[in-house]
Amino acid sequence: MKGVIRFGKKGKLSPRYIGLFEILDRVGKGDYHLALPPVLAKTHNFFHISMLRKYVSEPSHVLTYKLLQLKQYLSYDEQPERIIEKGIKELRSQRIPLVKVLWRSSTE
Repeated sequence: MKGVIRFGKKGKLSPRYIGLFEILDRVGKGDYHLALPPVLAKTHNFFHISMLRKYVSEPSHVLTYKLLQLKQYLSYDEQPERIIEKGIKELRSQRIPLVKVLWRSSTE
C-alpha cells in the first residue's frame, strides 16, 4: 500500500473513507465483497477488513449517498471549508504546527 494514491490524494490528508456500502459476501478470513455504485466501477470491489470501518446502526439514522464526480484516475476535488483546531506538537528540539481542517467536496 506504500505510495498508493487513494482517490487522488496521498499523505495525511487523503480521504480514508468515502461512503457506506453494503457487504455482499465474505471472501476468505478477512476479505469482503462490497456493492459499489456504478461511478466506482473502475475500483476493485474486494477489501480487507482493515480497510473497512464498523457501522453502528441507529434507527433514527437515514443513510444517504452523495454522488461523487470522479475524474479519469478516480480522483475528486475537495476544498478546505474551515479550520477546526490548531495546535503545536513539541518534540525535543523542534515544534511542529498542526491544523485540523474540515473538508468540503465539490459535489455539494
